Amino acid sequence: MDMTFLRESGIFKSMTPDEISASLCALQAEEKHYKRGQLLFHAGDITERLGIVLEGSVTIESNDAWGNRTILSHVGCGQLFAETYALLGDQPLLVDVAANEDSHILFLRIGGIQALAGHSELWAKKLTAGLLAISSMKNLHLTGRSFHTAPKTVRGRVMAYLNTVSLQARSREFDIPFDRQQLADYLNLDRTALSKELGKMQAEGLIRTKKNHFMIC
Repeated sequence: MDMTFLRESGIFKSMTPDEISASLCALQAEEKHYKRGQLLFHAGDITERLGIVLEGSVTIESNDAWGNRTILSHVGCGQLFAETYALLGDQPLLVDVAANEDSHILFLRIGGIQALAGHSELWAKKLTAGLLAISSMKNLHLTGRSFHTAPKTVRGRVMAYLNTVSLQARSREFDIPFDRQQLADYLNLDRTALSKELGKMQAEGLIRTKKNHFMIC
């Protein structure tokens, strides 16, 4: 396993290679591959494992009984998912986790916050600190999504989202992690209405876009 890559992910950032190896062993690290569209976790599952994306990406989705899908977040290479449920240990997932593309995932069996706290080794303390930092950052992202879906108009939601991505990229030109259907699902919009509004905004000179590449003019 690539220790350099793991050190660049949040929870291992402050660890030595020996500490990373010790934590992988203690947490029963397991690697799995998934095809695009395959579910890693189902809503209702109870898990003690968190996942780290080694290759590819996954989406966190809410799928209701009537077939409606809302994308809550995109988890890219090097990022974590399901850590809150893994730490709680006994709470059923309220979301599905699906492979956004062919993906390679590393799972760690945390076993709940009490089990993690029971490890006296230094790596466990560093891991806990890393998880806290990541959870705090994800809370900010969820707050951001509420800003993106708050506007009542299609254009308002699109502009709120693109403005956020532009600020994060520190550039008026950037790529987004969603295709058109996924962006519509993320913003709680109809895909046809979204595509129509993007066309209008481009015709008015507000944006330039091709597939998932955007420029704010």
